[in-house]
Parts: sequence; structure tokens; C-alpha cells
Amino acid sequence: MDFDLSPRVIELRDRIRAFMDEHVYPAEAEALRALDEEVTVDSGRTYPEVLVEIRERAHSEGLWNLFMPDSEHGVGLTNWEYGVLCEEMGRSPAIAPMAFNCAAPDTGNSEIIAEHGTEEQKRHWLAPLLDGEIRSCFSMTEPEVAGSDPRTLRTRAELDGDEWVINGHKWFTSGAVGASVAIAMVVTNPEAHPYARASMILVPTDAPGFELVRPVPVMGHDGGPGHCEIRYTDCRVPAENLLGPRQAGFVIAQDRLGPGRIHHCMRAIGTCERAIEMMCKRANEREAFGGKLAEKQFVQDFIAKSRIETEQARLLTLNAAWRMDTYGKKEARREISMIKVVAANVVMDVLDRAIQVHGALGMSDDIPLAGMWRFSRMLKVADGPDEVHKMVIARRELNRWAKEGEAAERPAPAAPVRA
Repeated sequence: MDFDLSPRVIELRDRIRAFMDEHVYPAEAEALRALDEEVTVDSGRTYPEVLVEIRERAHSEGLWNLFMPDSEHGVGLTNWEYGVLCEEMGRSPAIAPMAFNCAAPDTGNSEIIAEHGTEEQKRHWLAPLLDGEIRSCFSMTEPEVAGSDPRTLRTRAELDGDEWVINGHKWFTSGAVGASVAIAMVVTNPEAHPYARASMILVPTDAPGFELVRPVPVMGHDGGPGHCEIRYTDCRVPAENLLGPRQAGFVIAQDRLGPGRIHHCMRAIGTCERAIEMMCKRANEREAFGGKLAEKQFVQDFIAKSRIETEQARLLTLNAAWRMDTYGKKEARREISMIKVVAANVVMDVLDRAIQVHGALGMSDDIPLAGMWRFSRMLKVADGPDEVHKMVIARRELNRWAKEGEAAERPAPAAPVRA
């Protein structure tokens, strides 16, 4: 594998860096406040005004929809190439992806509509998503059952003539405040195989029976697009809103989650890089107990560990992305599970050290570290908790060696008998 960047990727990366220096970082704190104040359940706003201006500039400069893997809808980068750009955006994980129209859950939703949607669905939903005119949300997790085991989903959709009628209870429907459409994963055949019970349906958020109950407070924060509780009560949508084949919900979910996990992990590495940079600057400037913090051995240990772990996480993530590009999503499942565990833990460790070096200032919202910590903690749960990914990794290893053992125990074929 070769991770040398092409001139095109280098140019895009450098342009993103320059754009963030000039437009994103100076407005970061203001944009975070404006998201909470302007994007509310009652406002109907999709983005705050300050972010609209930044997005228009990014769009005009061609730094837009960089995640789409095909040149028809995006710039046609591979997963590992886009991962390099994702890392840059991860330095401001709540704002930068929105600035470039590369924020979850719109990214994953756009990918599966492009891959599985009908021409009418693409015209009605994909085009405005890629143009930045609307936002979407993803409605899968339910409070009454384990989100880590989606075979237990209860929300039902029954076909009544030419309409789906949806009834159920969801929460952590990310991005629902201000969204125009939800992609809901619902049971359409409860008697089928556990992995063939569910389908995905496009549900306009203004459909009768779609109720946004509340943004769920997450670590004390419930502002902005939110992680929302939703009730579907006899919610009717046209039959043609089925996304992909009926009972293919799990297959489509895997198509969505593979690239999304790469994006999350590379953004986490970008967060690590910014935290290391802030930690080093603080250590070089701050004096305590007769010298710079940079002279203290425990601070040097913080920095050394952070650099080692971040480099390891980056290489492991790029390898997973390369494997997915080369052999397909299915063949990269083990590597994707590995990076999901590693990156989610590394970013928390690096942020924790950076906060510690900054002392009380690190705990405040006067600098970005505490906000990045709150934002990043979800990675150990979102898109599959660490424990499930570890279970997947262990099972694959155990199965591999079980097969090796079976092969070793088989008797050797008998030698041919000569006349």
C-alpha cells in the first residue's frame, strides 16, 4: 500500500487548511453559540447565519461534497484520500465538517441515497442535500431496546395501499432539529430472518405523525441540530419512499456505516493533532515550580504518548480505508472495527492529557478542548460501541484459528497404491 498523496489531494488539503485558518477558526466560538441559539425546534433554521456565510464561501471555492466517492456528485476521491481531508476538518469537529457540507449524518445519508435511491428520490432529496439547501437525520436507535443489537428494533412500518404507516419510538436521531427528511430503519417483515426484518424509508419531517419530542440532553447540551427523541404515530408516507429493496435495511446500514466509521476516525485524529498542538504551546509558555511545563518529565510523557498513539491510529485508519478501497467494505470489516476502537480511545486520552496540561483553563469553554472532549466522547458508543467491535474482532480471530485447527486435524490423503 502507498499513502503518498497525489498532487490533487495535497492541493485540496492545503486549500482546506488555508480556508480553516482564514474563515473557520476565527468564527468557531461564535458559530457554536449561534448553532444553539438559531437552530431550534421552533426556528425552522437549518444553519445559523454565520455558518451560512462560511458555507457559501466554501461552496464557491469548490471545497464542497468532498466525501462523495464518485465524480458525478463529488470530487471522486478514494476513502483513504478523503480520510486525509477529514483529518483536517476534525481539528474543528463540530463546525468544519458543516462548513464544507461534509457533516454526519448528511454524508452517510447522501451516500446511501446515491447508491440505493430511485431517480425520483435522488432528485427530491439527494440533489438538495448536495446543494446544501436541506439537512437530513438518521432514525435508527430506540430507547426500549439495545441500540448495539439492531435485530431487536420494534418500530413497525406496514403497507396500507400505496402508503407506509409507521408506528414506533426512536431517540438519538442525530441532526433532526432543522432537518427536512429522516431515513428511518423500521421493521417491515417481523417474521423474517433477524437480519432481514428491517427496511429503510425516507420520511419527511413534516409528514403527519412525525413528532420531534425533544432534543435529548447529551452531557448537559441539547442545542443545535441535536440527538432527538422521535415518535412515529400512524405516520404515513408514500410507498415509493422505500429506500432500496424491502428487507434490505441491514445491508444498506452496513454500506452506510463502513465509510462513516473511516470519517469519524480520521476526524478524531485531526482532533488529536489540534490537542497536541495546544498542549505543546501551553507547555512551552507556562511556568510553574521554577520552570516551563515543557521541562517537566510527566508533561513530556503526555506529549510523547500522544504523538505515538496518534501516529498509530492514523496508520491503522488509513490501512482500513485502503483495504475498503481495494477489496470492498465486507473484506475490511475487521480493520474497520479495529480503528473504531482505537481512534475513539486515543482521542479521549489525548484530549484528557491536553486538558490536564491546561489546568483549570482546560476545563473551561474559553478554549476548545472541553468542547472537543464532550463532542468526541460519543465515538466510543456511536456507530457501534467499543465492546461490540471488540467482540467482532475476537470472533474473527477465534474463527480463523478454529479453522486452522480443523485443517491440522484432518488426516493426510492416502498415498496412491502402485501396481
